[in-house]
Amino acid sequence: MTDEIDLTHTSYIVLGMLSIYVGEATPYDLKRMVAASVGQFWTLPHSQLYSESARLARGGYLTETREQHGRRRKHYSLTDAGRQALDDWLHVFTPEPYVLRDLALLKLFFGADGAALAEGQLATLRPKLAEHEALAAHDPGDGRRGPWEALKLGIRHHRETIQFWEEQAQ
Repeated sequence: MTDEIDLTHTSYIVLGMLSIYVGEATPYDLKRMVAASVGQFWTLPHSQLYSESARLARGGYLTETREQHGRRRKHYSLTDAGRQALDDWLHVFTPEPYVLRDLALLKLFFGADGAALAEGQLATLRPKLAEHEALAAHDPGDGRRGPWEALKLGIRHHRETIQFWEEQAQ
């Protein structure tokens, strides 16, 4: 049975991560999973993953077990209620516009030198694009498609952003 708690974007990230990576995970495992996946396009403080996991367990959306020895880490896994909440959320259209938070673009808007900004942006974006393209080369072509489709959009976004900053560099 679940207690009535408001589920947030962070709640659904935790539920989603546990649904993809079968079994159980510690908050540290969740932090690593988020950093390697949705953390590429959805930022959140890692401390939220720790507190949110415990909150979801109190609400009945996760089970919580603690190691008996050693570091006594907490391990979380989805309950049926957690699976159902995630499934319900996935099937509700959310009409929210794309949100772009780009510090360099903000600085450009307020008058920073585009060519100077471009140098740093390109040095950051090009390796990230190469990393994403290398990962995409391992797409099995079947199974759960969401992560691979999100990666495709990330690659497109990086290519367009690199093109923009290359124009600024000129």
